[in-house]
Amino acid sequence: MARVTVEDCILQVPNRFELVLLAAQRARNISRGEEITLDRDNDKNPVVALREIADQTVELPALEQDLIKSLLRAPEPEPVEEEVIDLIATDENIFGVMDVNDEPLPDVGSDEGGDDIEAAIAAELGGGRR
Repeated sequence: MARVTVEDCILQVPNRFELVLLAAQRARNISRGEEITLDRDNDKNPVVALREIADQTVELPALEQDLIKSLLRAPEPEPVEEEVIDLIATDENIFGVMDVNDEPLPDVGSDEGGDDIEAAIAAELGGGRR
């Protein structure tokens, strides 16, 4: 099956364990939809990966970096592009600033209505207001 292919690959990657890791990573990449660099000839992905390594149609350092990236426990965070928000041009009032045409908001810190809330809390807790 792939014995001849493996013998050809040993010339490119002398360590058989490293060869297995690289070929498995390339086979996974092919399964994910990466383009193959030679004819498939009705071979499965692992055999195609070994043939690509033997024919030197894939870059081994790039494949090794892809393998290392896939084995990391925590994926590297993607760089986030900062969005520029034009606050003057937005129609939405996201900061709660009063427009000229808006009515003023009720004063939260005043005693108006606060007695009702305190009474409801005291009644819920079982105590009365004295």
